[in-house]
Amino acid sequence: MKTWITLAALSMAATLAGAQATPAGLWKTIDDETKQEKSTVRIVEKDGVFSGRVEKIADPAKQDSVCEQCTDARKGQKVIGMQIVEGVKKNPDEPYWDGGQILDPNNGKLYRVRMTPKDGGKTLEVRGFIGPFYRNQTWQRVE
Repeated sequence: MKTWITLAALSMAATLAGAQATPAGLWKTIDDETKQEKSTVRIVEKDGVFSGRVEKIADPAKQDSVCEQCTDARKGQKVIGMQIVEGVKKNPDEPYWDGGQILDPNNGKLYRVRMTPKDGGKTLEVRGFIGPFYRNQTWQRVE
Protein backbone atom coordinates (compact mmCIF):
# COMPACT_ATOMS: atom_id res chain seq x y z
CA MET A 1 0.00 0.00 0.00
CA LYS A 2 2.81 2.43 0.87
CA THR A 3 4.45 1.75 -2.51
CA TRP A 4 1.22 2.57 -4.35
CA ILE A 5 0.79 5.83 -2.41
CA THR A 6 4.42 6.80 -3.10
CA LEU A 7 4.02 6.06 -6.82
CA ALA A 8 0.79 8.06 -6.96
CA ALA A 9 2.44 11.02 -5.21
CA LEU A 10 5.44 10.92 -7.55
CA SER A 11 3.17 10.71 -10.58
CA MET A 12 1.13 13.69 -9.38
CA ALA A 13 4.29 15.72 -8.70
CA ALA A 14 5.62 14.95 -12.18
CA THR A 15 2.30 15.96 -13.73
CA LEU A 16 2.25 19.25 -11.82
CA ALA A 17 5.87 20.00 -12.73
CA GLY A 18 5.14 19.32 -16.39
CA ALA A 19 2.05 21.51 -16.27
CA GLN A 20 4.14 24.45 -15.06
CA ALA A 21 6.89 23.96 -17.64
CA THR A 22 5.40 26.50 -20.05
CA PRO A 23 6.14 30.18 -20.58
CA ALA A 24 2.86 31.11 -18.85
CA GLY A 25 3.33 32.84 -15.52
CA LEU A 26 4.94 35.81 -13.82
CA TRP A 27 8.65 36.21 -14.58
CA LYS A 28 11.45 38.32 -13.17
CA THR A 29 13.54 39.43 -16.18
CA ILE A 30 17.28 39.41 -15.69
CA ASP A 31 19.61 41.57 -17.80
CA ASP A 32 21.94 39.34 -19.81
CA GLU A 33 24.89 41.69 -19.32
CA THR A 34 24.54 43.02 -15.75
CA LYS A 35 22.69 39.98 -14.32
CA GLN A 36 20.46 42.43 -12.43
CA GLU A 37 16.65 42.29 -12.26
CA LYS A 38 15.10 44.61 -14.85
CA SER A 39 11.37 44.03 -14.71
CA THR A 40 8.51 41.65 -14.11
CA VAL A 41 6.62 40.29 -17.11
CA ARG A 42 3.37 38.32 -17.02
CA ILE A 43 3.01 35.82 -19.85
CA VAL A 44 -0.48 34.51 -20.55
CA GLU A 45 -1.84 31.90 -22.95
CA LYS A 46 -5.01 32.25 -24.99
CA ASP A 47 -6.00 29.59 -27.52
CA GLY A 48 -2.45 28.21 -27.60
CA VAL A 49 -0.85 31.62 -28.26
CA PHE A 50 1.32 33.28 -25.61
CA SER A 51 1.75 37.02 -25.04
CA GLY A 52 3.41 39.01 -22.29
CA ARG A 53 3.14 42.44 -20.67
CA VAL A 54 5.47 44.37 -18.39
CA GLU A 55 3.92 44.56 -14.91
CA LYS A 56 6.76 46.22 -13.01
CA ILE A 57 10.11 47.90 -13.60
CA ALA A 58 12.72 47.14 -10.93
CA ASP A 59 14.48 50.53 -11.02
CA PRO A 60 12.33 53.06 -9.10
CA ALA A 61 13.75 55.90 -11.22
CA LYS A 62 12.35 54.29 -14.41
CA GLN A 63 8.71 53.84 -13.34
CA ASP A 64 7.48 56.38 -15.89
CA SER A 65 9.67 55.12 -18.76
CA VAL A 66 8.23 55.28 -22.26
CA CYS A 67 9.38 53.51 -25.40
CA GLU A 68 10.97 56.40 -27.28
CA GLN A 69 12.81 54.10 -29.70
CA CYS A 70 9.74 52.04 -30.71
CA THR A 71 8.77 52.36 -34.36
CA ASP A 72 5.21 51.02 -34.11
CA ALA A 73 2.08 52.03 -32.15
CA ARG A 74 4.04 51.59 -28.90
CA LYS A 75 6.21 54.67 -29.61
CA GLY A 76 5.88 57.07 -26.70
CA GLN A 77 3.80 54.61 -24.65
CA LYS A 78 4.56 53.74 -21.02
CA VAL A 79 6.62 50.57 -20.66
CA ILE A 80 4.62 49.41 -17.63
CA GLY A 81 1.56 47.71 -19.09
CA MET A 82 3.15 47.39 -22.54
CA GLN A 83 2.84 44.12 -24.44
CA ILE A 84 6.39 43.05 -25.29
CA VAL A 85 5.80 39.38 -26.21
CA GLU A 86 3.31 38.34 -28.88
CA GLY A 87 2.41 35.43 -31.14
CA VAL A 88 4.44 32.73 -29.37
CA LYS A 89 3.26 29.11 -29.84
CA LYS A 90 4.48 25.69 -28.77
CA ASN A 91 6.78 24.18 -31.37
CA PRO A 92 5.36 20.64 -31.69
CA ASP A 93 8.72 19.11 -32.64
CA GLU A 94 10.88 20.88 -30.05
CA PRO A 95 10.91 21.56 -26.28
CA TYR A 96 10.40 25.28 -26.81
CA TRP A 97 7.87 27.92 -27.81
CA ASP A 98 8.58 30.21 -30.79
CA GLY A 99 7.02 31.86 -33.84
CA GLY A 100 6.40 35.20 -32.22
CA GLN A 101 8.22 38.40 -31.41
CA ILE A 102 9.67 40.14 -28.39
CA LEU A 103 10.26 43.87 -28.05
CA ASP A 104 13.21 45.36 -26.22
CA PRO A 105 11.72 48.63 -24.92
CA ASN A 106 15.22 50.00 -24.28
CA ASN A 107 16.11 50.13 -27.97
CA GLY A 108 12.72 49.67 -29.66
CA LYS A 109 13.91 46.62 -31.60
CA LEU A 110 11.68 43.65 -32.37
CA TYR A 111 13.27 40.22 -32.28
CA ARG A 112 12.01 36.79 -33.25
CA VAL A 113 11.74 34.90 -29.98
CA ARG A 114 12.25 31.39 -28.64
CA MET A 115 11.29 30.53 -25.06
CA THR A 116 12.52 27.35 -23.39
CA PRO A 117 11.47 26.43 -19.84
CA LYS A 118 14.38 25.07 -17.80
CA ASP A 119 14.81 23.60 -14.32
CA GLY A 120 11.29 22.12 -14.30
CA GLY A 121 9.77 25.49 -15.25
CA LYS A 122 11.58 27.54 -12.59
CA THR A 123 13.53 29.48 -15.23
CA LEU A 124 12.81 30.52 -18.79
CA GLU A 125 15.54 30.86 -21.41
CA VAL A 126 14.44 33.72 -23.66
CA ARG A 127 16.33 34.02 -26.94
CA GLY A 128 15.81 37.00 -29.23
CA PHE A 129 16.95 36.70 -32.88
CA ILE A 130 17.68 39.18 -35.63
CA GLY A 131 18.87 37.17 -38.63
CA PRO A 132 21.60 34.76 -37.49
CA PHE A 133 22.41 36.87 -34.43
CA TYR A 134 20.80 36.29 -31.04
CA ARG A 135 21.02 37.06 -27.37
CA ASN A 136 19.78 35.09 -24.39
CA GLN A 137 18.29 36.06 -21.09
CA THR A 138 17.32 33.70 -18.28
CA TRP A 139 14.14 34.80 -16.55
CA GLN A 140 13.15 33.52 -13.10
CA ARG A 141 9.63 32.39 -12.27
CA VAL A 142 7.90 34.47 -9.60
CA GLU A 143 4.63 32.51 -9.63
